[in-house]
Amino acid sequence: MNSKDPKRQLLGKIAKQIGQRFEARLDTSFEYYARRGYAIIEKTPEPMRPTQSLGNGKFIAYYEKKAQTDYKGTIRGGRSIIFEAKFTSAGRMEQSRVLENQADYMDRHQALGARCFVVAGFSTGGVYRIPWEIWRDMKTHFGRKYITEADLEKYRVQTAWNGTLMLLD
Repeated sequence: MNSKDPKRQLLGKIAKQIGQRFEARLDTSFEYYARRGYAIIEKTPEPMRPTQSLGNGKFIAYYEKKAQTDYKGTIRGGRSIIFEAKFTSAGRMEQSRVLENQADYMDRHQALGARCFVVAGFSTGGVYRIPWEIWRDMKTHFGRKYITEADLEKYRVQTAWNGTLMLLD
């Protein structure tokens, strides 16, 4: 019998909930920007493949492998902006967390003039907006293919009085 480690299961559930709170902070911040007319930035829906109809608009489906970035939109003035959100409860974040197809997506959009970032959240509450070219060339900038919060201080995102993450500054 293959039993799962309850401690690992609990830690996994906690990490997932913290990661969901991180995305909720991003969503709330983007809603604030939309209400103020600064930007429209929307979450990219996960690609889903229906496998069986249950009738009345209900179906059984599975999530396909993620193909795009987490958020994309337009900031006032007409420029496109893209964010890939990553969260970790560990002390470091691996470059490989951005999938190859997501990296290609950001490369292509940045070549057309889009502003592209990885937004990294850590369990300490720190949030960092890392320009795509820095993340992509992490080995050149940091000497390794992972980052720690200490590496990212200059990319720290400030939080406004109302809790909005200042991701467009």
